[in-house]
Amino acid sequence: MIIEQKVEVIESKDLEPTKYVETKVATFKDVLFDFDRYTIKEDNKPVLRAASSWLMENPDVKLLIEGHCDDRGTNEYNLALGDRRAKAVRDYLVSLGVPSSKINILSYGEEKPICMEKTVDCRARNRRAHFVILSKGE
Repeated sequence: MIIEQKVEVIESKDLEPTKYVETKVATFKDVLFDFDRYTIKEDNKPVLRAASSWLMENPDVKLLIEGHCDDRGTNEYNLALGDRRAKAVRDYLVSLGVPSSKINILSYGEEKPICMEKTVDCRARNRRAHFVILSKGE
């Protein structure tokens, strides 16, 4: 199997001294959240169960969960809300048996939207937890 790798390296204090790079071995649907909330909705649970199974079957990878928000609220508030969203997803995955050592979180707040329009649908797509699969770099 050929694995595509991005050039950028993601480093985190939680990822051991070894560098990890994003890979394209698997992708999971983003977990979407209601406005100003960080509760895992029922329709997201199948995605999280699939992600937990895959992570437990692939011991050499780690997961970075990125927390994102829409453009409403202050930068500080949205960074904190993005952090709570990423933590809620991490905690749910851990409750399904994924070792917490395999999961790292990062909040981007409103800084990396996937949709730029000021519509209800667009803002809903930006309120998300996004998964990045990481493997050890060379």
